[in-house]
Amino acid sequence: MIDTPSPQLQRHSLLVIEDDVVLNQLLVRELTKAGYEVVSTYSWAEAKVLLSDLAPALVLLDMQLPDSNGLEPLSEIAKTRPVVMLTAYGNIKQAVEAMRLGAANYLVKPVNLDELEMVIRRAIEVNNLKSQRTLLSGSRTSRKSSPMIGESPPMLKLRNLIADVAQSDLTVLIQGESGTGKELVAQALHNDSARQLQSFVAVDCCTLQETLFESELFGHERGAFTGADRRKTGLVEAAAHGTLFLDEIGEAGPAIQAKLLRVIETDRFRRVGANDDQRADVRIVTATNRDLFTLVNSGGFRSDLYYRLSTFVIHVPPLRDRQTDIPLLAQFFLNRRSLSHGASVKTISMQAMDHLMTYSWPGNVRELRNVIERAFILADGQAHSCIDIEHIPLHSGFPAAPVSSRQNTNTYVNDSPVAQGEPTLDHFERQYLTHLLNKYQGNRKRVADILGVSERTTYRMLERHGLH
Repeated sequence: MIDTPSPQLQRHSLLVIEDDVVLNQLLVRELTKAGYEVVSTYSWAEAKVLLSDLAPALVLLDMQLPDSNGLEPLSEIAKTRPVVMLTAYGNIKQAVEAMRLGAANYLVKPVNLDELEMVIRRAIEVNNLKSQRTLLSGSRTSRKSSPMIGESPPMLKLRNLIADVAQSDLTVLIQGESGTGKELVAQALHNDSARQLQSFVAVDCCTLQETLFESELFGHERGAFTGADRRKTGLVEAAAHGTLFLDEIGEAGPAIQAKLLRVIETDRFRRVGANDDQRADVRIVTATNRDLFTLVNSGGFRSDLYYRLSTFVIHVPPLRDRQTDIPLLAQFFLNRRSLSHGASVKTISMQAMDHLMTYSWPGNVRELRNVIERAFILADGQAHSCIDIEHIPLHSGFPAAPVSSRQNTNTYVNDSPVAQGEPTLDHFERQYLTHLLNKYQGNRKRVADILGVSERTTYRMLERHGLH
């Protein structure tokens, strides 16, 4: 018989389609005891109605129904959820056909209830893992649409290095300032590797709590701790046969470092609450904007982990060291924003581009992207086909250089926006609000729609700037 579940078990819903009244009622009773929410029916016609209203985690389907051969509904149901087939006519031909049409499993009556519960649990777990990988695969595709832009010598050198390292399974440490595109480098390593068809899982170590890290990374068994009401797939397992990218590894605490070291050294991990290890077939790539070697010397990072992670080190150049890539990057971000808004592609004036080229870009490529996207909004609101210097948001800290000095692209590298007395974000916000009020003849509702905030929030903004 099926064991009584823990009170903390999260109740998955099941749909039983079985025309044998006795078996139908038995399955409902026993699976309810096991902690599932069970709805049952005796025909395919009624099941179709139920499926339009319910979203069961799994369907138990009889092979022979009074109004249908079970193989017919199987092909339809299996498109959206796992199906376990039940039949009194066990033969190889039916089993093969059922599996071909998408059945998660196939059991012959009389059904062993313990075996059935195990099959159901496993089918739901596998389906959840497939859903995760589909989501991760979608994320991987979207990342490919943001290529590494640039033809400067540092970028050509970086591309060649990625091509050389990608084909191996060496651990790679990517170093670079914030905003330089370290995750793009990790994605490029994955896309050029033999693991490219598998999952690329990116994790920000800053967001992982020390106490929950082990569960997040390795997963846990049901009942492993208070609140663990179901088995959870960890990030290592989600990245199976693919790449696990750990961003900001320098922020990982001592416990996290120790657990990660074991995975790298043994290629094995263990779910929290499990008795056995599992193989970790995953390539580990890490990134940081900190000097890990200095952290090692100060005792803030394990030296053994550092040497494991830094089998190969890739340095991503800051934007100030690849200034000739700025025009390419700026136009790329502008084109992408134009296309996503269904607008005609805009250009950047020579004066505006010169302004971009004279800035030191402490926020690197990320800052450039944000500046271009804000400039697009301003220019689009004014129906301009060209981004001009007036559209560059002043609060971003561009140096107000005289025209005669702009020929020297290094003149303002060390200038501080604060020291130069540049306009603040409030100044830019007031200018933009004034522009919108003038454009829409004081229509606050229209201004709120453009800003994407409520009218009440818009009123408070206008009041703060004395524009109400």
